Amino acid sequence: MSDNPSITLPAVDAMRAYWAVISPLMGGTMAMRAAGKALLPQYPAEDDEAYKERLRLSTLLPAYSETVGNMTSRVFAEPLQVGDDVPEAIVEMTKDIDHAGNDLNSWAVGFFTEGLSHGLCHAFVDHPQAGELKTQADEQAAGVRPYVVMVRPEQVLGWRSKGGVLTMIRYIEVVEEEDGEFGAKCVEQIRVLEPGAWRTYRRSAKAVRGKQAASGGTWELYDEGTNSLTAIPWVTFYTGRTGFMTAKPPLIELAHLNVKHWQSQSDQDNILHVIRVPILVRIGIQTQYDNQGKVIPPEFKVGTGQLTDLPKDGDLKYVEHTGQAVDAGRTALQDLINEMRMAGAKLLTPDKTATKTATQAEEEAAQELSPLARMAHHFADCLAQLLQFMADYRGLGDGGTVEMRGNFDVDYMPEVSLPTLVSMANAGMISKETLFTEMQRRGVISDEYDWEEELAKIEAQGPALGTL
Repeated sequence: MSDNPSITLPAVDAMRAYWAVISPLMGGTMAMRAAGKALLPQYPAEDDEAYKERLRLSTLLPAYSETVGNMTSRVFAEPLQVGDDVPEAIVEMTKDIDHAGNDLNSWAVGFFTEGLSHGLCHAFVDHPQAGELKTQADEQAAGVRPYVVMVRPEQVLGWRSKGGVLTMIRYIEVVEEEDGEFGAKCVEQIRVLEPGAWRTYRRSAKAVRGKQAASGGTWELYDEGTNSLTAIPWVTFYTGRTGFMTAKPPLIELAHLNVKHWQSQSDQDNILHVIRVPILVRIGIQTQYDNQGKVIPPEFKVGTGQLTDLPKDGDLKYVEHTGQAVDAGRTALQDLINEMRMAGAKLLTPDKTATKTATQAEEEAAQELSPLARMAHHFADCLAQLLQFMADYRGLGDGGTVEMRGNFDVDYMPEVSLPTLVSMANAGMISKETLFTEMQRRGVISDEYDWEEELAKIEAQGPALGTL
């Protein structure tokens, strides 16, 4: 039993093992370098300084983060649409959904990106304390209204539920406060949400509105309050759900391949650094002995202007690498890139093997849904839930619906398929109209153009230059 609000559930610790790989990949080269030996092991015979230099020079091919970005772009190929059933007051709030200047579509891009990369992401609807304001009209006049807050998966510490309904959630956050006339300081605190109530804990002892703070281990109660809702206004977006509030990143295998490429690329860069410098070797130097009669081993140096002594029958030459290991490394890296491309593309391929209910099978057979398309549908439901909580705060009844209009075509390598289509058109295997349509589908030609109009323009302009 623990009264410490910072304690993490075992389920959270298990997911953090995934995120220890995912988060650095999403952070780029600098984040991967900061991860150090956890993602780039040190060679057994490599000294610390050599490892630090190799780590400093290592660079990341951002396959994972770019795949997540590309898939997110597909989901938001067209801006999301709030339904006509969304109350006008809520529509107005979506223009600044998070009280930070982001509209619903812009905010949702980040929400989806985090959920796709990590397997899940959370958000809840907060409402400022009304204070002395008595009516909704007073709140509206004062600009006091509900807004959404994104909670990244790494922030969550634990939860409680009953019958599949969330009864408590704890997460850690950082708030910025004024520090003197010009400064600012970041304060870490834990927020606890329960139906109709909330609490915050901080490490330093504070009074709670004139009351003595209750101790909770190293954390102490800082503030608390209530709201008008009977449920926690919390929404979890899953892309790789494994249970209630738990998930596995759907692209975790791509992440492992990307880490493998990071390590292999570091090896490749290191060997190139070594073999690009020829070593001058002088064979035949007289063996040297120390005062105790032991052989003094020759000093081995690598670099321009360096000389290495090897005792043998006398020779002087430059020794260079044959390059076979370099070619093998280059091939291995290219193979990894192809494997990563295929791993990322699986989100666009309809899943034929997953176990589904009869209803799911019928619906997905009719719509030919890919995993990414299913995520987009679930995401629309999550956004609608957030709008519903906002409507609940205002007493507006039904919060309405949200529609996602994404592009879920399987063609994940247009740079490969387009030349094939052009060749087929030139060979008369497909019509020019079909080629035009396929190029529009891949975004090469704007949807604003019409084939009939373009054909008329082509016929009107006469033969191309150089033709008879």
